[in-house]
Amino acid sequence: MNVRDVASLRRLFAGTPFDDEVVEFSSALGHAPKSAGELLLVGTEAHEPWHFAAHLGDEARWNGRPELEPTLVRWHVPAGARPHLAIGLERLEAVRPNEALLVVSPDLAAERLLDRVDDARRRGAVVLAMETDDPDLRGLAHETLTVPTSDDVSYLDVAQHVISATAPAGQSPRRSVWSRLARVLERSQP
Repeated sequence: MNVRDVASLRRLFAGTPFDDEVVEFSSALGHAPKSAGELLLVGTEAHEPWHFAAHLGDEARWNGRPELEPTLVRWHVPAGARPHLAIGLERLEAVRPNEALLVVSPDLAAERLLDRVDDARRRGAVVLAMETDDPDLRGLAHETLTVPTSDDVSYLDVAQHVISATAPAGQSPRRSVWSRLARVLERSQP
């Protein structure tokens, strides 16, 4: 997904409070892990955020931010999975201080996930959550992005694309992230 596509998606919530929240969350994610291998990404049992992991990993590599290449943690690892796709939930039991745990939850998180997130937080992990309306998960996270729901638009997908494109840019002031997107979009216009 290129910058023009991301800017087009972002227009869906431009001018709303959600716009500011996405920018703040993106900045928090961009500063959460300090070293490569310290960002764990997990979804719910029914929703595995592999697409988000792929985009975030690509953007992290393109921006020279190896600490933002996520380790996808999976509920069910199929036999013969490639090593980078074979990290199961037991990885959450081994979270170390200063690692970052990003939880993507389009529905209410299961008790099993909440327990592991709580344990990770107690062990010193920075917990970030993208959720739609989960007060329990929100209560465990250091940083939360509550994503609105709509029958017409998947705001969670839009937010994931925008965040994967902007968090690795490493620009913390809100204006600089959106200004960068605007400048690239303007250059691509005929």
